[in-house]
Amino acid sequence: MATKRDFYEVLGVAKNASDEDIKKAYRKLAMKYHPDRNQGEDAKAKEAEAKFKEVKEAYEMLSDAQKRAAYDQHGHAGVDPNMRGGAEGFGGFGDAFGDIFGDIFGGQGRGGRGGGRQVFRGADLSYAMEITLEEAANGKDSQLRIPSWDACDTCSGTGAKPGTSAKTCSTCHGQGQVQMRQGFFSVQQTCPQCRGTGKIIPEPCGTCHGQGKVKKQKTLEVKIPAGIDDGMRIRSAGNGEPGTNGGPPGDLFIEIRLKKHSIFERDGDDLHCAVPISFTKAALGGEIDVPTLGGKAAIDIPEGTQTGKQFRLRGKGIKGVRGSYPGDLYCHITVETPVKLTEHQRKLLKEFDESLSKGGGKHQPSGESWTDKLKGFFGG
Repeated sequence: MATKRDFYEVLGVAKNASDEDIKKAYRKLAMKYHPDRNQGEDAKAKEAEAKFKEVKEAYEMLSDAQKRAAYDQHGHAGVDPNMRGGAEGFGGFGDAFGDIFGDIFGGQGRGGRGGGRQVFRGADLSYAMEITLEEAANGKDSQLRIPSWDACDTCSGTGAKPGTSAKTCSTCHGQGQVQMRQGFFSVQQTCPQCRGTGKIIPEPCGTCHGQGKVKKQKTLEVKIPAGIDDGMRIRSAGNGEPGTNGGPPGDLFIEIRLKKHSIFERDGDDLHCAVPISFTKAALGGEIDVPTLGGKAAIDIPEGTQTGKQFRLRGKGIKGVRGSYPGDLYCHITVETPVKLTEHQRKLLKEFDESLSKGGGKHQPSGESWTDKLKGFFGG
């Protein structure tokens, strides 16, 4: 049996793709490989049919929040194949492909299978959270204040002015949908009169303006996992905008932003830092202390160390979210040139420089090599 391809690979999207990106990718591929567009018995038609089934299965799994979460955690083994719905072919696209034709012919949202009122999934919300490098490395529990919707107290959630009530829409007779004919197709559209609710509110509530709900704020507990990196997103299912007509709520996506650190720069699970040392320490060598996220560590500077020398401290980086072992810390040596010298110090340095010159190139191997290159360049 052939190994199943990764669902994200099938749709050609990244693993952190939004629901809208997944839906767009599916629409494009489903229209391309649909059997009605690839009729016949030749190999090309059969290949298109196989790809269509593969694309359909990938979308069915990734468009469902619970199935996607199970797939992200356990792969194909975490998805129950018995949960796949709908028959193959044009008549069995189910709600997903129905959305495609609904969009093409002006429909909106997703209707109930029995032809009742249309229900709409709530919009996703996005929140940018800025955290420190230490918080990213160790994880943290955080609280967010996000907008939410509660039933209007004035109208008890009906949307109608107190003492009045909503009326059944005379256009769709409470169904929320109307039949529209487009050439050979007969499709359902959202009722333009009631916008899919099936009801008309003659006198809207003055508090919620007929929505039956009012916007408030709620506090959400969020766990930031240890090892999370800049740009990663955390999905909080069901904490987006509420759905319409009983539709499911959207999701909240928390996008991580790392604050600039005063010492370290992060590169995946590795850390980098610049370590300045005096030219005396560089020349004579010796032990120095360097910072790590877990405290101080010592490194031994050999004699004659030059600027750019790199020291690697294994395991002193960050253990990523999906990593088995922490990364490394790379210390980049920078030899500092002394400034604001006194006359006495200047005199000592001149004497020191003269003593180096008398020793020839053995004290300055790079300088001698550079002089030889210049002579060759100028023909000396």
